[in-house]
Amino acid sequence: MNAGGRQDRGAGARAVAARVLDAVLHGGHSLKAELAAALPQLPDPRDRALVEAIVFAALRQRARLEAALAQWMPRPPGRRDGILRALLYTGFVQLEVLQLPPHAALAATVDAARVLGRAHQAGLVNALLRRAQRDGLPTVDASASWPKWLLEMLRRDRPAHVAAIVQASAEPGPLWLRANRRLATPEGMRERLAASRIVATQVPACVDGLRIDDPVPVSALPGFADGELSVQDGSAQLVADALRPAAGMRILDACSAPGGKAAHLLERDRSLRLLALDVDRKRLERVRATFARLALDGGDNVQLRVADAADTSGWWDGTPFDAILLDAPCSATGVVRRQPDILLHRRASDIDELAAGQARLLDALWPALAPGGTLLYATCSILRRENDAQVAAFLARTPDARLQPLDARFGEDTGHGSQRLPGQDGMDGFFYARIGKPIHSGA
Repeated sequence: MNAGGRQDRGAGARAVAARVLDAVLHGGHSLKAELAAALPQLPDPRDRALVEAIVFAALRQRARLEAALAQWMPRPPGRRDGILRALLYTGFVQLEVLQLPPHAALAATVDAARVLGRAHQAGLVNALLRRAQRDGLPTVDASASWPKWLLEMLRRDRPAHVAAIVQASAEPGPLWLRANRRLATPEGMRERLAASRIVATQVPACVDGLRIDDPVPVSALPGFADGELSVQDGSAQLVADALRPAAGMRILDACSAPGGKAAHLLERDRSLRLLALDVDRKRLERVRATFARLALDGGDNVQLRVADAADTSGWWDGTPFDAILLDAPCSATGVVRRQPDILLHRRASDIDELAAGQARLLDALWPALAPGGTLLYATCSILRRENDAQVAAFLARTPDARLQPLDARFGEDTGHGSQRLPGQDGMDGFFYARIGKPIHSGA
């Protein structure tokens, strides 16, 4: 390809990144959905990786980028000129955060202004990017990206950890992998990765896990296409250890999509009889695809159903389950580093609605648990309202529910479960509460 072709392609990738950012920042759209629609437009995997890197860096560093425009422009672009703001953000993070070669980053971003129909603003883009190259971005407290109501909740709930949570949430996390025990071992996969010059570390807390501190594209992972590996954060991998079902048990995964936790259970023990539910048909198709890639979709022991788990009359046959996994819909405040648009889209009123939904699920599913069985309540939240306070309220209104202990691998003992905070051991923020139902009501 000639130099002009490379330049055009580079400008196209920057234009795609700017459009995604504009939709997320100014249109209220989901980052995951926008990337899913945009990335297939780019046939070159290097361009797809670049767009993802730019967009994530811009959302994580949003407060610094806003401060730069406020300092350097008498009238920063407003919502009606959101695409210009988004394009400037893409240029700023290329220069400072991603530290791409300045000439190429600057030239391609200025060309992207023309691709976006903003040729009349190419000079302004060039001038502002050169200033960023010369002066660097302003230093701003990362908490400036957080909505005030959420910061207030953090200060109330985790007063000693606010700064660490904010900092960890502003940094990209490592790539966590899970070895499929039916096909591979973590030790063997670590050696295969090393042969491909990918350095992976085994972490004692995650017996099936590997951590890659310098992430690589999934396409570069040996064994992924063959189902030997899955991408799953370490904190999510711990769910299987917290539930720890015995062989042959009947299991309910109440809110299953995208299916990684159920797959982990089946990888360890194909004798489990598992029913996976999700209220969203499209999301349940992701579970089906996950099971197919991992060769877990054969046999009669695995069933998938589109259903609202809280409406048991619509799906439960009356036969109780030995174990229930309730990975409840939540604020996702423990995974901001992986979903930075949460800080843009989450509202204070959402927490009330989510907490009510979590309580509804707990109350509805409890009768479906067999005496002697275990319900694992889990969220990727760090808010007490959704976690230990939710469990405390459930225990108070449910006489036959008993909290069962978890060891230190699962985080800080809150009195009503275990809480991991973002960045601890390189993992996402996560909450676990193991709740047992006695065999005898008087137990």
